[in-house]
Amino acid sequence: MWKVLLVEDETFVRESVKEIIRWEDMGFTLSGEASNGEEALEIIRQDPPDLVLCDIVMPVMDGLTLLKETRRAGIPSKFVMLTCLGDFESMRQAMEFGASNYILKLSMSVKDLRETLAKVGAELTSTKPAIGITKPVGTALQPEPSHQRDQLLHNITHPEVKKIIQYINQHYAEEITLASLSKYVMMGENYVSALFKKKTGETLIHYLHRIRIEKAIELLATTELPVNQIGQNVGFMNDNYFIKIFKRMTGTTPSQYRQAR
Repeated sequence: MWKVLLVEDETFVRESVKEIIRWEDMGFTLSGEASNGEEALEIIRQDPPDLVLCDIVMPVMDGLTLLKETRRAGIPSKFVMLTCLGDFESMRQAMEFGASNYILKLSMSVKDLRETLAKVGAELTSTKPAIGITKPVGTALQPEPSHQRDQLLHNITHPEVKKIIQYINQHYAEEITLASLSKYVMMGENYVSALFKKKTGETLIHYLHRIRIEKAIELLATTELPVNQIGQNVGFMNDNYFIKIFKRMTGTTPSQYRQAR
């Protein structure tokens, strides 16, 4: 069983998360809980959990600070962030520091939590396989053919979600934020985040990253452009962040990917 630490300052939310799902059925057990980041950090240092399910906005120490302090301590616990803000910038920072996913508290469902736990469970198994289980060989992300992207658009019937997908596919190299996308489709940020995840099965930031990395792979395979230039060409202004996201999604760095071709 993978150990989970639940960090949430609202008692009602904490109790709801505990009761919404049969944790053991997903291979997890709730090993502890905390009401703020400072309290949680002490628990993490004493007995590191496999997963920290953590609110972002909390008193004393917020979730982002807890994530950063955990990483500074060299503790590799997985993090899934809980938020009711739909704050794209906070999510970007959380992902940059290694968060596996985020869930909007206001629209959280059993399905959302099960899908997230399944994803994290797979990540944990691939990095810390149980005794007697062979670690699966990872496969690098390959560029998604344009006809498959067209098929995704065809399958999406919601007009605003379709507009967002089209916009990202065409403007991935530009600065894109949740605020700008929400303004583009004239909807609230919280609603857009939840709607996109519901209709596509992906978070907005994951879809944006996936499109950018697919474009980067195409450039690595078809041009001699330097890696940092490719990162900038697909929308990553920070070289280290580009390499980190590329490695997370493909299992290798851009340079290693190019050399292996």
